[in-house]
Amino acid sequence: MTDGAALVGQHCTMVSAAGNRLPHPDSAQAASPPPHDAPAAGPTAVPSGSVVETDIPARLDALPFGRFHVLVIVALGITWILDGLEVTLAGSLSGELKQSSGLSLSNAEVGLAGSCYLGGAVLGAFFFGWLTDRLGRKKLFTVTLVVYLLATAATGLSWNFWSFALFRFLTGAGIGGEYTAINSTIQELIPARLRGWTDLVINGSFWLGAALGAGGSIVLLDPAFINPAIGWRLAFLIGATIGLVIVMMRLWIPESPRWLVTHGRAQAAERIVSGIEAKFLGSPRAGAGPGTNEAAAAHQRVRLRTRDHTPLREVARALFVRFRRRTLVGLSLMIAQAFFYNAVFFTYALILIDFYGAPAEQVGWYILPFAAGNVLGPLLLGRLFDTIGRRIMIASTYAVSGALLAVTAYLFGRNLLSAQQLTAAWMIVFFFASAAASSAYLTVSEIFPLELRALAIAFFYAIGTGAGGIAGPFLFGMLINSGSRSSVAVGYWIGATLMIVAAAVQAVWGVAAERKPLEAVSRPLTFID
Repeated sequence: MTDGAALVGQHCTMVSAAGNRLPHPDSAQAASPPPHDAPAAGPTAVPSGSVVETDIPARLDALPFGRFHVLVIVALGITWILDGLEVTLAGSLSGELKQSSGLSLSNAEVGLAGSCYLGGAVLGAFFFGWLTDRLGRKKLFTVTLVVYLLATAATGLSWNFWSFALFRFLTGAGIGGEYTAINSTIQELIPARLRGWTDLVINGSFWLGAALGAGGSIVLLDPAFINPAIGWRLAFLIGATIGLVIVMMRLWIPESPRWLVTHGRAQAAERIVSGIEAKFLGSPRAGAGPGTNEAAAAHQRVRLRTRDHTPLREVARALFVRFRRRTLVGLSLMIAQAFFYNAVFFTYALILIDFYGAPAEQVGWYILPFAAGNVLGPLLLGRLFDTIGRRIMIASTYAVSGALLAVTAYLFGRNLLSAQQLTAAWMIVFFFASAAASSAYLTVSEIFPLELRALAIAFFYAIGTGAGGIAGPFLFGMLINSGSRSSVAVGYWIGATLMIVAAAVQAVWGVAAERKPLEAVSRPLTFID
């Protein structure tokens, strides 16, 4: 390097563009170090274009799994529970919303409201994803949660279809923004050896929210407990109540040190990582672990040139030129799982009511076993994505899901399944499909460079949801309205075909990212040899 250098702790070397030495954080000129969860805006950033040499990524991956990681998983992973809650409430309450005591919605309006929720998620993912890469992970996973809280509470105050659709749109915008900020943060804080299993389990927790929504709807739509005309409104306060608790928990989650270093805030990143490492010192599992001189000497150091943001044209070049095969893989996985899931799940209540005559207030009982299969899939299969590997496991779960859906579609179309048998079939299908869908989010959040990670997640989530999620519920709403089982079965076969095609794309071009640091899976754009 031709520029002058200054040490930041014993782990980061910073080189200013002008060649000036920057003050050591422990020197008299430096402010006293804040705790590891201090806001990122406090420490002074070095000028854009400066070179930083650091071992922070390696130190984060070397950490033993501990209480800090559990806090990250719980406080951030709640997003999937909230999404599951919202989706299930919309489905479980659809019968009541069609009644005069609800909003007197038609089947098509119920499907359109589901599409509005997903449309909001698409636009929210793009807008908040762009801000997440520019302003930081922590700011945005706070803002998006607040947007969700206000919107879902307002949904319970809806007075007609259009107000209901608007509030569902805004709720989706908050959830879509959450996905980009949360996936980025989790990927960048969890050690590489546990990243696959952790991500799949967190994504699978969507179905804990689904079970919560189903159980809540059973109680709140029971006339013996409360007037259903009021109960459906109170149901939308469940998510708002949970969110208020999580807002407080998230105050203790730090900004991503990887993002901070890239944006020239190496001092802040060093203090955060040192604070995290300090929590593991003295632990019998740590040994000569993180925070010790022996471990520090062994950590791989990397050099990067800081920048305050990544231009959109560079993001586009990375997605469609440099990583075009990875982009094809991401699109295939996201579109297939979005159509598969949203088409089936958003309209499951309508299937039960219209084709099996199930009472609206009993729909939740069918959702609970359905949710159980979805939770168990990632939980039991997740470790295999880190051991057997991403390419094999992702392709296999997609292919098996597609094949099982095709069989279920045939049996449903021939009227060979009772409501209970259809629910059992969905439990088996979605045991594999839940792991497959979770792996899609894992894939798109780890195979692209750090500088565009949130926006890449937003892009794939938006395209996948737009192509598969918005069209799916609306299409199935019309197919169910036709009253024809064979028409609905055709919709299921479309979903099965998409899953099998995605499996083939993954098998050919999938990335073997298991147990590898994020920087090894996809080299950041700012890295210097």
